[in-house]
Amino acid sequence: MFPIAFHSLYRHPLPEDHRFPMLKYELLPQQLLHEGTALKNDFFEPEMCDLDIVLAVHNKEYVADLLNLTLEARAARRIGFPLSKELVEREFRITQGTILGCQKSFESKISFNIAGGTHHAYSTHGEAFCLLNDQAIAAQYLLNKKLAKKVLIIDLDVHQGNGTAEIFQNNTKVFTFSTHGKTNYPFRKEKSDLDIALPDGTTDEEFLKTISEIVPKLIEQQKPDFIFYLAGVDILKSDKLGKLSCTIEGCKKRDEIVFELCNKFQIPVQVSMGGGYSPEIKTIIEAHANTYRVAKNIF
Repeated sequence: MFPIAFHSLYRHPLPEDHRFPMLKYELLPQQLLHEGTALKNDFFEPEMCDLDIVLAVHNKEYVADLLNLTLEARAARRIGFPLSKELVEREFRITQGTILGCQKSFESKISFNIAGGTHHAYSTHGEAFCLLNDQAIAAQYLLNKKLAKKVLIIDLDVHQGNGTAEIFQNNTKVFTFSTHGKTNYPFRKEKSDLDIALPDGTTDEEFLKTISEIVPKLIEQQKPDFIFYLAGVDILKSDKLGKLSCTIEGCKKRDEIVFELCNKFQIPVQVSMGGGYSPEIKTIIEAHANTYRVAKNIF
């Protein structure tokens, strides 16, 4: 099949008002195993990411404040989770899961992280439930280790990858592409290499048309030798934090477009899950599970 990063700490217990968004990290692996989309030996458990790898992207003082739990109250509020040792460790493990997934993708063509997609984490601070930017750290790791010369980040979460854009704003070896809701958070957008801001209520037809036209051109123009894909399912009409109007089938078709192109051009891809905040957990799980089902059919 394909490698999937998952660790029990992904399910880190939180206060009651923060618990619902975390349920999918526990339920999605169960669903994939139950239906046979993934097998038990497809999953691997990441350890903590090396500090030096994280510091290649994130500010030393910021990371020290995370590890020592000494973030100023205002900075902690921007993250949105109560800061704890377990939460910080969780982020370091998620990041390592993405890095290991990259390494495995060179053989398996594709890898997944059950968590990740923490694209709101800047080099100097975290925000919106994101402490460390897993795909940005992994992208820089590939470049530093000379495992890739050009990286393409395809961010199709409903929210702009503002942290990723900031981190790579002066790095020509990483091309950042974000398609997102125009009026969604973050309300002050950063400048990706290419941003497509979609109006409220955008449906499957317009969303898929945009992706179908742009992604093939980007691959041909940029000629990446590695792709990171952020497959957030908060583009759904039912999503509480999204303002687009895509269906579950449209979200599935989006994944098909990206994966078919990666397969066609023989470019290894790492997939992180990103957002999903529909009122019913079964909707979130079904939309995320589709991403894995599509991969199984294509790769």
